[in-house]
Amino acid sequence: MERKQIQFTRRQIAAIHREARRRNTSDAAIVRKAIDAWLPGTPKAPAVEWISRARSVGRFSSGRHDVSQEHDRELSDAFER
Repeated sequence: MERKQIQFTRRQIAAIHREARRRNTSDAAIVRKAIDAWLPGTPKAPAVEWISRARSVGRFSSGRHDVSQEHDRELSDAFER
């Protein structure tokens, strides 16, 4: 690893520190993960992948109108496949 000195605002430092405590890791690890998620061509963090997948929700139509009422059956059918 290479060492760099960068400056953050107080708000950014507080947010980084809160997230590091929540994840039980270091501030530096949080910054590295955030940069990896932002840079093109690097593996994305799970949260970033989830957000990009969630954007597709509601963009397609199955032609069925009872899915929300029959969600248990739909889920069961999906797991059987």
